[in-house]
Amino acid sequence: MWLHEWAYERKLGDDLRRRLPPGDLGLPFIGNMWAFLRAFKSGAPDYFIDSFVGRYGRTGIYKSFMFGSPTIMVTIPETCKQVLMDDEHFVTGWPKAAVELVGKKSFIGISPEEHKWLRKLTSAPINGPDSLSTYLKFIEETVVSTLEKWTEMGQIEFLTEVRRFTFRIIMHIFLSVEGESVMESLERVYTDLNYGIRAMAIKVPGFAYHRALKARKKLVEVLQSTLNNRRSSRVKGHSEKAKDMMDFLIDVEDEDGRRLDDEEIIDTLIMYLNAGHESSGHITMWATTFLQENHEYLEKAKAEQEEIRRNMLPTQNGLKLKDIKKMEYLSKVIDETLRVVNISFVSFRQATSNVYVNGYLIPKGWKVQVWYRSVHMDPKVYPDPKEFNPSRWHGLVPKAGAFLAFGGGSRLCPGNDLAKLEISVFLHYFLLGYRLERLNPGCRLRYLPHPRPTDNCLAKIVKLPASSR
Repeated sequence: MWLHEWAYERKLGDDLRRRLPPGDLGLPFIGNMWAFLRAFKSGAPDYFIDSFVGRYGRTGIYKSFMFGSPTIMVTIPETCKQVLMDDEHFVTGWPKAAVELVGKKSFIGISPEEHKWLRKLTSAPINGPDSLSTYLKFIEETVVSTLEKWTEMGQIEFLTEVRRFTFRIIMHIFLSVEGESVMESLERVYTDLNYGIRAMAIKVPGFAYHRALKARKKLVEVLQSTLNNRRSSRVKGHSEKAKDMMDFLIDVEDEDGRRLDDEEIIDTLIMYLNAGHESSGHITMWATTFLQENHEYLEKAKAEQEEIRRNMLPTQNGLKLKDIKKMEYLSKVIDETLRVVNISFVSFRQATSNVYVNGYLIPKGWKVQVWYRSVHMDPKVYPDPKEFNPSRWHGLVPKAGAFLAFGGGSRLCPGNDLAKLEISVFLHYFLLGYRLERLNPGCRLRYLPHPRPTDNCLAKIVKLPASSR
C-alpha cells in the first residue's frame, strides 16, 4: 500500500507531500474501489466515508484512489462549496469511462468555456417559463392516463412503471416520440447505459460497463438516424416549426452564427434524456412511498393539494404554473426526498493547478470527488439525517454547500425545474385520488447506481373512493 502511495506522491516533493490531506490510496490498481463497492453493495453506503472520518477525523477532505486515479474526496459543506464554486481551479473530472458513455461533447466532457456556451444555448427550452408552461399540459395528461392505467394492471413494479412514465415525457419533449414499443425499447437501452456510468470500466461481456458501451452505440445509431431524417426533410422543403428539443438544437445558433454539429446534438440529447428520466423517476417513486409510510406528512401534503384544487376557477382546465408555485409544502417533500435518497451521491472535478482547500493541498491533475451524500447524511448538518422529515425545511435556508441535490456552482443541473415540475404534477394527482399498497415494504435496498428497493417497489395502485377524494 505504501509503495502505491509513493508512486503517485513522490512527484510532488517532500514539502507538498506533507500538505496532502489525510487518507490512503489503497491497493495498487484497485485503490479504494473495493471498499467503496463493498459499502454500497452491503446496504451500508455511508460506511465508506465514515471509515475515513473514523480513522482521520472530520477534516472534510481525504486522499484516496478512485476509478483508476489519485483522488481527493471533499465531504462537508465548506469544502464542497469551495470546489463547486471555483471554476478557475476545478474543471469537470468524470472518469474517462463515464465520459465515453455519456459523450465527449456532453456537459461532462467539455471545457468550462464550451460548457458555458452550450448551457446558455440549451437552458431556455428546458427550464424557461414559456417552455415549462408548454410541457405542463402534456405532463398532466400523461399523469392522469398513466395512473388510471396502473389501477387496472394489478401488481406492478412501481419504480419500473414510473421510470417508463418519466421516459415517455422526456422523449416527447426531446424527440416527439410517443410510440409504446419504441419507448420501451429505448428505455431498456438507457437503463443499461445508466448502470454502466458509475461501474468499473471492465470491457468484458457480462459486466455493466460492457453492456453500457453497447447501449451507447445503439443510442447513437437511433439518434443519428433521426437527425438525418430531420435534416433530409428540411432539404426537401418539409421543414416545420420547431416542435421538440432536437429541432431546437438543429436550429439554435449563437451571436456569431455558430451552430451545433451532429456529435454535439447527439451527446447533448443522450445526456439530457438519461438524466431527465432516471432522477425524476426515482425521486417520484421515493416521494410517493415516503408519504404513504408517514401519515402525518401525507395528510399535510394532501390538504395543500385540496386547497389548490378548491381555489381553481370553475373555467380553469388543468393546472397552471401559478398553481405549482403554490405547492410550498410539496416542494419541501421533494427537497427532503432528494436529500434522503441522494440520487446523485457524488460528482467529479479535476484540479487545474495546485490549490489549497481547508488548509490541505489538492495537487494539479488529481481528481476531486464532491460527496453530496456525506453532506446530506451528516448529523452535524441535518439532525437525524436518516429520518424523512419535510417539516425540517420550515424556515430553513441551507448554507452554501449544504444542499446539493442538483449540484452547485456553474454546473448546477440544467433540468432541475423540469424535474420538480414532473414530480409535483404526479404527486398532485396521486395524493388526491390514489393509494400505494407495497407488497414488500421491508424490502432490502440497493444503492448502485441509484438507491432502490430490490423488488423495484412491487405494489398495487388503488383508486380512492369518491368520498375520500
